[in-house]
Amino acid sequence: MTRILGLFTAAALCMGASAPAMAEPANLLGVFGNWSAFSSGTGSSLTCYALSKPRASQPRAAKRSSIYLMVSDWPSRKVKAEPQIVYGYQAKEGGTAALGVGPEKFSFFIRNNGKDGSAWLQQLNDNPRLVSAMSGGVSAVASGVSSKGTKTSDTYSLSGFNDAMAKVHAACNM
Repeated sequence: MTRILGLFTAAALCMGASAPAMAEPANLLGVFGNWSAFSSGTGSSLTCYALSKPRASQPRAAKRSSIYLMVSDWPSRKVKAEPQIVYGYQAKEGGTAALGVGPEKFSFFIRNNGKDGSAWLQQLNDNPRLVSAMSGGVSAVASGVSSKGTKTSDTYSLSGFNDAMAKVHAACNM
């Protein structure tokens, strides 16, 4: 129950970082392995997403707030399965960010919002390849650099990713 509450809190923070205008609470759609699925809003503000907290983070002593990997559907924007990394710190603007899944590595760009830095794919046409890699993968490793120069690495289990995304796509009719 504590894990679900923690993920719900992360989801609420996530919604604030992703869509500041959205004030509606997140609805838990289900927990699938290490991933939780949520929906928020209605009509043109509807968004559905799956998120996971890392199973391991390096360096352990780094002070960070909420850390998670999220994949979102935005029906009104016709955006399906948009990945986002939230590092839990102010990231180095223009710094390197990446997500590795098995032998594949994907480059991300960073934007800071408040106290947290978030990252999105640099090349939108990499999106289907990334989601496919995550669907068939065991783990994903997000790397980034804080504004203070600290290099971080977060390892996410992909157990439950496919079921969580199926729930997300169904909830948003995508």
